[in-house]
Amino acid sequence: MADVEDGDEPGAPHSHPGSSGAKAGAADKMFSLKKWNAVAMWSWDVECDTCAICRVQVMVVWGECNHSFHNCCMSLWVKQNNRCPLCQQDWVVQRIGK
Repeated sequence: MADVEDGDEPGAPHSHPGSSGAKAGAADKMFSLKKWNAVAMWSWDVECDTCAICRVQVMVVWGECNHSFHNCCMSLWVKQNNRCPLCQQDWVVQRIGK
């Protein structure tokens, strides 16, 4: 993670000498940022998911593990191995759809 040190944060509010809120001899800043940790989130774009087995977009089946595959590919896969091809959890169908 990127750490931002004191004074590196763009847009941090500052009090400038000579402004109505500044006192003589007071610090230049209202506050200083000691540390900042960035956090990001992501999710699958369901409209553009492709099958991890054959890499083609089509009707998919979702497992309880939230992985999706073509219904036809997964039905063949499950005959040989009843586990998710990606995470190896037991395969349980959550839903079928686009």
